[in-house]
Amino acid sequence: MRILDFLNEKAISADLKSQDKNSAIKELTDLLVKSGQLKPRDKDAVVKVLLNREALGSTGIGQGVAIPHGKCEYVSELIGAFGISKSGIKFDSLDGESAYIFFLLLAPIESSGPHLKALARISKLLKDKYFRDSLKGSDSEKALIKIIKEEDQRRV
Repeated sequence: MRILDFLNEKAISADLKSQDKNSAIKELTDLLVKSGQLKPRDKDAVVKVLLNREALGSTGIGQGVAIPHGKCEYVSELIGAFGISKSGIKFDSLDGESAYIFFLLLAPIESSGPHLKALARISKLLKDKYFRDSLKGSDSEKALIKIIKEEDQRRV
């Protein structure tokens, strides 16, 4: 599985404006609405699903990375959004550090395989410090897409 199999290029932001966890989740969800993958009327319910998942334990996995995710009835396939915060956001990460790199994943309720594969793929790629630094140093959505595509092809 490649990241661009589930990440819509229109659901990417090189400059998230949010200052806290809840706002970041809303802003990433807005990217899914903007890209046409999520209906505007479903946004609030999806945000609630994601915040309920966060209440179980932070999806801030450390090293400046957060992967908020959840399952809901508002999507028929695995979808994702991606964003970079230049200033960092307190995300209750495992290592106590702020998060800068955000992958948001939404999967259908009955799905588990693709959801877990995507989480594993993202986690594996983001273990690479050079890849994380390249993403954080990117100044445009176009540059982010290029970096993700190259990494996807390099690590099949």
